Amino acid sequence: MKRKNLAILALATSLCFTANLVWAGNIVIKGSTTVLPIAQKMAEIYMKVNPEVKISISGGGSGNGIKALIDGSTDIADSSRFIKPNEVKLAVEKGRYPVPFAVAYDCIVPVVHPSNPLENLSMDQLKALYKGEIKNWRDIGGPNRKIVVISRDTSSGTYEVWHKKVMKKERVFPGALLQASNGAIVQAVSKNKNAIGYVGLGYLDNNVKALTVDGIMGSEETTLNGTYPISRPLYMFTAGWPKGDTLNFINFMVHPEKGQKYVSEAGYVPMY
Repeated sequence: MKRKNLAILALATSLCFTANLVWAGNIVIKGSTTVLPIAQKMAEIYMKVNPEVKISISGGGSGNGIKALIDGSTDIADSSRFIKPNEVKLAVEKGRYPVPFAVAYDCIVPVVHPSNPLENLSMDQLKALYKGEIKNWRDIGGPNRKIVVISRDTSSGTYEVWHKKVMKKERVFPGALLQASNGAIVQAVSKNKNAIGYVGLGYLDNNVKALTVDGIMGSEETTLNGTYPISRPLYMFTAGWPKGDTLNFINFMVHPEKGQKYVSEAGYVPMY
């Protein structure tokens, strides 16, 4: 009997040790496609220094990242907006207490096809475009072509900020085409001469043309000094104060001389 018990104990110890080997050093990150390039850049660098740590990252939008945090399927939720009170309530009901970490700054930039001669739009014009009140580019100094309005879907943190700062909480008109990510908006606008969309700073490239807003270009300088009107912080949320590898990764991410120096390489604005 003693030998049998010892054998069972040895097997149980072996199984526990094996489980620890399987799960130790794994970090799951889900959420915002705006924060995605930052998370990918940081994970790449962090895993080079800490090869025993494996980090998996996926997008899907800020709302989906926070849902994953609430249901316990992610260690870190990337979000381009702050968590909502009802989301906090749902998390607390499940015994999870969201903790926010600001990891970078960003601004949301309106983009058009490179062939569009337009250079600037006012905040009022942007709102009118997305309400469907301005329908032709010629009405705001562009060519005589019907405007195709492209927006993010409602699970997006970028949409939430646009809805608050540009739309003043009025709804985007039903004729707008919805896209699930920043990358999808860049692709859609780059293929349509009549389109307008909006993306985070890190997604600007030569396939689209960035417009100034009220005469101000979205940039690191105008984001930090507050002159660009559609700016925001970017977040990573954990369910409770992080521990172990998750804590080490967050500490790396926010450290002025470690992770923060790579934020600009990802196309965004460091906090320091």
